[in-house]
Amino acid sequence: MTTIRFTVGKTSTGFDAYYENNGSIVAVTTGDTMTELRHNALEAYNLYAVEAGRKAINIENISFEFDLPSFFEYYPVISAKALSARVGINNTLLSQYVTGIKKPSAKQVNRILTEVKAIGKELSEIELA
Repeated sequence: MTTIRFTVGKTSTGFDAYYENNGSIVAVTTGDTMTELRHNALEAYNLYAVEAGRKAINIENISFEFDLPSFFEYYPVISAKALSARVGINNTLLSQYVTGIKKPSAKQVNRILTEVKAIGKELSEIELA
């Protein structure tokens, strides 16, 4: 079945998320936690689906896409400074991406995401004694 991708943002009270279809935002929701946001996104999408004559989906069909500032706010354990060194991006520039002062190109986002996934893979393979 199709995966429905919501774009997530961090707010002062939690998170918000929206789903776009053909360039129009058709489902919007909020949540205090990511778990609540996922359930609310499912409900928001399925309400849209009923109105649009589409099939309802299950929670497994919801995925989230973060912008860089929201990603670093949700995962504060990841140091932008250390990540910039691994990616090969100037620390000041990555900090500007994180704070939203500058918007990274798709190529830069891909470089950052590739390195974040590599770190995740490395961490998943670690054994501690």
